[in-house]
Amino acid sequence: MVSRSSLVKSIGLLQNGRRQRGGFVNRTTHDVETGARPFDGGGRLTPLARRAAAPLTMVVIALGAAACGSAAASAPSSTPQPDPASVSVGYLTNLTHAPALIEVSGGYLKANLPATTALQTKTFSAGPAESEALLGGSLDAAFVGPNPAISAFLTTKGTGIRIVAGADAGGAGLVVSPEIAAGNFPADLKGKTLASPQLGNTQDVALRTWLSQNGLSSSTTGGSADVTIDATSGNSVDLQHFIAGQIAGGWEPEPYESEYILKGNGKLVVDESSLWPNQEFPATELVVTTSLLTNHPDIVRDLVKGLIQSVDWINANPAAAQTAANADLTALTGAKALPAAVVQLAWTHLKFTVDPLAADVQSDASHALKAGVVQSANLKGIIDVGILNALLSAAGKPVVGAAGLGS
Repeated sequence: MVSRSSLVKSIGLLQNGRRQRGGFVNRTTHDVETGARPFDGGGRLTPLARRAAAPLTMVVIALGAAACGSAAASAPSSTPQPDPASVSVGYLTNLTHAPALIEVSGGYLKANLPATTALQTKTFSAGPAESEALLGGSLDAAFVGPNPAISAFLTTKGTGIRIVAGADAGGAGLVVSPEIAAGNFPADLKGKTLASPQLGNTQDVALRTWLSQNGLSSSTTGGSADVTIDATSGNSVDLQHFIAGQIAGGWEPEPYESEYILKGNGKLVVDESSLWPNQEFPATELVVTTSLLTNHPDIVRDLVKGLIQSVDWINANPAAAQTAANADLTALTGAKALPAAVVQLAWTHLKFTVDPLAADVQSDASHALKAGVVQSANLKGIIDVGILNALLSAAGKPVVGAAGLGS
């Protein structure tokens, strides 16, 4: 198996240690100007070197922001800050969050963080609860779907969070029973119940949007509608309800989408990727608080760098990545490992990329507004890809755009 080594070039003194599955690859890089050793024994920048490198970091981020429309409102502090004692990162126990799973379990994130900063991770079952944790101060960063990120941004009037990178651009859709699929679809959904992970999450908004586009109403308040949406039971319970024939189907993220198909004999009638340009859509984004981005841009850079390394490794090693992600889910949830067939099918629906697909995030906001789960679609300032683009450019990779959603 190819080791999980760093596939991304670093920026001068901003290099960090690489990690293989068995441990750190130590280096003895020196500062050519002073002779000082900027790296500790694990290959990380020492606190002194990180503070010395902070002005360079701010210059690189500023250049990236100017070129790609990143949010100036969250520009780094002009005064270098000490490294935080800890950083708290959240993510979901879904395969759509495989880059987060592997960034953590593969050691990419910890390897890039300073030795003095403890990594704390928290897992969630759906994005809205994760966004509440971000706004409540118990998370500094989170892997989350675009719609919960949009809600958090709008709730704080644009001051609370920024999307700094993408992670996944696929892996969700509508699966229904064979009887519904073979009948007068989608008209036969009238009077039926479909499931979504949680009210206002990305799949929930996608389901409500698709129903509306096909002449079927839904309600966010429990009122009378053509289709009832169960957005409270949770993915695992929804799956059991589907297997038992208690609901007609659900718009679910992976691996639940594939479990509906293989365990529930369901039919994938709408692959969400088919509804979007280039057959891809923002499914998982890396979101940080503006406080973290402003006061500790180097920590955000560490998060993004680890994410790039994780995505590169996943895309270069799909079979090993499937095994690793499955093992991570098992360890985190305490449930039995997913059948290999489920993971393999799910992987055909997933597309891992660090591009946040900013233009499609704006479309998501418009859909959410029409569905009645947000009160505005003004996302000016939600995207900040300055750090991401600095790292991509240094690695000789194409940079990504903000689609006018920087400030």
